[in-house]
Amino acid sequence: MARTFRAISILTCGIGLMLSTLACAEDLKPIDLPKPRTEGGMPLMEALKARKTSRSYSSKKLPEQVLSDLLWAAWGVNRPGSGKRTAPSAVNWQEIDVYVALEEGVYLYDAKANRLEPVLAKDIRAMTGTQSFVKDAPVNLVYVADLTRMRGASDKDKVFYSAADTGFISQNVYLYCASEGLATVVRGLVNRPALKNALNLRADQEIILAQSVGYPRESE
Repeated sequence: MARTFRAISILTCGIGLMLSTLACAEDLKPIDLPKPRTEGGMPLMEALKARKTSRSYSSKKLPEQVLSDLLWAAWGVNRPGSGKRTAPSAVNWQEIDVYVALEEGVYLYDAKANRLEPVLAKDIRAMTGTQSFVKDAPVNLVYVADLTRMRGASDKDKVFYSAADTGFISQNVYLYCASEGLATVVRGLVNRPALKNALNLRADQEIILAQSVGYPRESE
């Protein structure tokens, strides 16, 4: 009897946590991003010359147009006919999801719809890294690999290719930020278990890296 009550209690807590998470997501509304601007910007060689890491951020928010351009540069669809992206992906698995942590909450970037889907109505920017500056950056991108999409890959290859694909995406972010005068840094110092729990990720979803983006502090 005691075991039965314990099992019921655990099940009830689990359901409560799931419903609480869903309720939090429902507090946020989806954001239909403006069409990304895919022309102009700094010439490639100048962007490469200007590319750098920054760890000091203004609290100024990124306008939705800039956020749209940033996400498209990172991992947007640049060939609508095939659905292929601005960054390469091994076997076209497209296993990387980009979670966008803002002050108002966390969203999942839907590249095909150019839309932000609600995940969590809570400011968890400070949880996206162990360094103090991450809480100040208006945008923190969290790169999550969905290992179920990597069909036919060994566990070793899943680790290797998801890391490589994340590297391509984060470099796109670096070059966009260099072109637009934004500050950014890609980070591996993340409390992955805590953040994974906060995002309610499945066991077969793995946090690879995070990346802060914002205006340099001196522009404030």
